[in-house]
Amino acid sequence: MGSLNIGIVAHVDAGKTSLTERLLHHTGVIDQIGSVDTGSTQTDSMEMERRRGITIRSAVVSFAIDGLQVNLIDTPGHPDFIAEVERALRVLDGAILVVSSVEGVQAQTRILMRTLDRLRIPVLIFANKIDRVGARYQDLLDSIGEKLTPRRLAMSAVTDPGTGRARSLPLPLSGGGRGASVADLLAEESDAFLESYLGDAGHLTERDYRAELTRQVRQALVVPVYFGSAVTGEGVGELLRAVKEFLPPSAGDPSARLRASVFKIDWVPGGEKVAYARVHSGRLAAREPVGTYRRDRTGEVVEGNGKVTSVRVFAHGTTTRETVAGPGDIAKVHGLAQVQVGDQLGSPEGLPTGGFFAPPSLETVVRAARPEQTVQLYQRLQRLAEEDPLIDVRRNEAEQSISVALYGEVQREVIRDLLMDRYDIEVIFEETTTVYVEKVVGIGRGLDVIGQNEFPATVGLRIEPGPSGTGVRYLIEVEPGGLPAAFHKAIEETVRQTLRQGLHGWEVVDCVVTLTDTAYFSPVTSAGDFRKLTPLVLMTALREAGTTVHEPVNQFDLEVPDDTVRAVMSRLAAARAIVDQCEARGPVSRLHGTIPASSVHDIERQLPGLSHGEGVFVSTLSGYRRTTGSPPTRRRTDGNPLHRKEYLTHVLKRG
Repeated sequence: MGSLNIGIVAHVDAGKTSLTERLLHHTGVIDQIGSVDTGSTQTDSMEMERRRGITIRSAVVSFAIDGLQVNLIDTPGHPDFIAEVERALRVLDGAILVVSSVEGVQAQTRILMRTLDRLRIPVLIFANKIDRVGARYQDLLDSIGEKLTPRRLAMSAVTDPGTGRARSLPLPLSGGGRGASVADLLAEESDAFLESYLGDAGHLTERDYRAELTRQVRQALVVPVYFGSAVTGEGVGELLRAVKEFLPPSAGDPSARLRASVFKIDWVPGGEKVAYARVHSGRLAAREPVGTYRRDRTGEVVEGNGKVTSVRVFAHGTTTRETVAGPGDIAKVHGLAQVQVGDQLGSPEGLPTGGFFAPPSLETVVRAARPEQTVQLYQRLQRLAEEDPLIDVRRNEAEQSISVALYGEVQREVIRDLLMDRYDIEVIFEETTTVYVEKVVGIGRGLDVIGQNEFPATVGLRIEPGPSGTGVRYLIEVEPGGLPAAFHKAIEETVRQTLRQGLHGWEVVDCVVTLTDTAYFSPVTSAGDFRKLTPLVLMTALREAGTTVHEPVNQFDLEVPDDTVRAVMSRLAAARAIVDQCEARGPVSRLHGTIPASSVHDIERQLPGLSHGEGVFVSTLSGYRRTTGSPPTRRRTDGNPLHRKEYLTHVLKRG
């Protein structure tokens, strides 16, 4: 039996969790359909998800379509949890993008479709809620073609949209008077199909059309659009048939080296960690050692190992069975105590080098309401970071404070509730602030040689600006063989760690650091000497070069009722936003532009009052721009030696 891993993605409230329930019911996995409102769905298993009525963590369920094993991943729709969506996208063979026939193409929908297209993930669109008042058909198809993909193809028609009598009717490809238009669409990407069509269109059958459509959908060249209702089940059967026919089944060599991606971490009663992993190649079995691979903040691959104690493959609904996992399987893996979300098991081949979405641009300080729980709070936040590494937990020893990175205010509330529900830790959050970055202005040099410092080592470094978006690039001008590899590694790792806090306390990005001088005194010198000396030299170079502080700027999409545009535009101007596109479509206006990330929270908070509660605002980090006036500073942590007392002592000794 073949397998297929698909994800359901959507703007919040488009109905993806309800669609998941309907798919499970249609395939016989459940007898009664759960409700998001009552918290009885299969995939929203967290108590907090049931209370809030939103998906927070990705969930896996399994069902079969005529012998095809389908693993379905229900992902969050709220933009604060976009990192959870990113992790799911890495393990998919295809996706169902849910669009509301009433609300239409929304801001988050566009972000998701752009990402799916960039990753070349085959997509089926399901236009949901055709039975709801205000449901649209042709207008929605036009909007999908304009805002999501021009290569969309309607696969169903709708009668009586917007009423309880709404029905979804399958459309033929070659008949019904639309064979020519479908042929034109398919011929754009297939010379062979074009030749056959021009040679004798009458000999092309419905089967020929569907075969060519299947080929192009699997190559992410065409996006079929189905209409239906997750509540009534209308159109769901046709969607299931499309999943089997058009989406590509999982591929992979079971005899090759193991390669599996960890996209979720969970915990079972008793505190044991469970990793959710999709196997790409090889076989994953219990009682066998497994290597783990991840990239650290510097981009270097970090290798670990562990021994798997249990492998349970998804089989039916949320139930699993103990077995060996092969290519295409999604399994719960027990025994890997150090594994984290984003790790790859078995092989570092194909390990991602970066994310699809921008990292969080906000941070907040979190404190335990009961000071005696501060240590426990840090430990529990570290555990949450294993589920979501992008929260980037930091501790300031001097002030006994802890900070976390965030995408938005809803995520902050979820972290607060998780700490209380799971660990009985009440926390207090300070005001959310923006995460700035520093960029190098000029060229700076630093050099400390043996005999002129207290370390048996010589380090020389040069720092200069690098291209935008390149992070920290490290180069070596010295002869590599003149220094043991362990010492070279110590210098590079320390350079990257040191640059996490620049002259104003923010991370230094987009720069080139070059190692210009090295020496050591064998057998006295150790890697530790280079780790202590490197930040002192780098600080000297950084001060000479100078840095400027840059604020994150978000690209935003905003939808508001037409009669509220004036008030919204006024507020956007006050927030230093730049609107570069404003389009009115009936009663709704859509605005696009850029806005400082520091202003996003205020806009989100004020938008309901400005737009009669109907505004939709989604933003993602698009870049950075230099701040004006006095540059904002960040409270230092003790994690960077160049900010400690030893640096001042070192400078004074050198005179």
